[in-house]
Amino acid sequence: MNQIAGQPAALLSWMGTLSDPTRLRLLRLLERHELGVAELCDVLQLPQSTVSRHLKVLGDEGWVKSRAEGTTRLYRMAEDKDGAPRRLWTIAREETGGWATVVQDQLRLTRLLAARRPAAEAFFAGAAGEWDRLRRELYGDTFTQAALLSLLPAEWDVADLGCGTGHTAAALAPHVRTVLGVDQSAAMLRAARKRTADFANVDLRQGSLEALPVDDDSVDGVLVVLALTYVADPRRALREASRVLRPGGRVVVVDLLRHDREDFQRQMGQASLGFDPEALAEMLGEAGLGGGRARALTPEPKAKGPALVLATGTKAGRVVSLGTRPKKGKGKHDHDDVGAR
Repeated sequence: MNQIAGQPAALLSWMGTLSDPTRLRLLRLLERHELGVAELCDVLQLPQSTVSRHLKVLGDEGWVKSRAEGTTRLYRMAEDKDGAPRRLWTIAREETGGWATVVQDQLRLTRLLAARRPAAEAFFAGAAGEWDRLRRELYGDTFTQAALLSLLPAEWDVADLGCGTGHTAAALAPHVRTVLGVDQSAAMLRAARKRTADFANVDLRQGSLEALPVDDDSVDGVLVVLALTYVADPRRALREASRVLRPGGRVVVVDLLRHDREDFQRQMGQASLGFDPEALAEMLGEAGLGGGRARALTPEPKAKGPALVLATGTKAGRVVSLGTRPKKGKGKHDHDDVGAR
């Protein structure tokens, strides 16, 4: 009788352990990898006190085991959870496979694991590691970005949609013919004008991404960087981006990977929770941008926000000869040389 009474109690205990989102995330990470508390805090983006509290619960219930390695304690999911607990965990793992938070965790975990190097590998890679350090100390980091931007055709006209304070426009200006920045915020544009004051080829305009103040077929490339999540109708914005592109022109979108951090969305005043790569590629295709591709970007180590997604698409049609385009007749920051809507 006591044995029968104990079975429901054990089941309720197992279910209670798996009912917390943080513990589910921890078990998904620790099922295949042995990780320390600091690493788990990095991946989950949670404080140490929270992670340690949930690890204690999992340890007390026998879901995780730990061992000491030097001054660090490493955790891993217990391998002796068989029978009913294992079946319950299998269901929980399968049902959380498409959870946006889990996708974000996996991206940060991949970055963390890639940064690990065994002692032997670190020893034999010493020369390369020394060169990387010296290169940063002697020359800095920005020259690599400048070299990559120099690959852009100098004859290109590029639109920076949702240009904000002009960070991207200023980086592009030395490498292309013109940069056309559009933003709805007057305050952002004032900051962008200060930042791009030294560039005569930058034209900044106030307008909505869903109704661009830009002529049809007037630019070779379009950048939409961290702007689409602020737009109420992103499909319409992508159609507008396609409209202003010349045939053969290319759109590049960088924005938030789909997540479920509603507090972050409210804090940033964003209209959406980001985009799944497949959905974003499909939206590009619907806008007439063929060959749409999208992929999640590995988060940078110190980045606190959601992971990002990068997507590209190309407008169909014959590429216009670069040498046949008319030159612009207006000076920088003039916004009436292209018919505003």
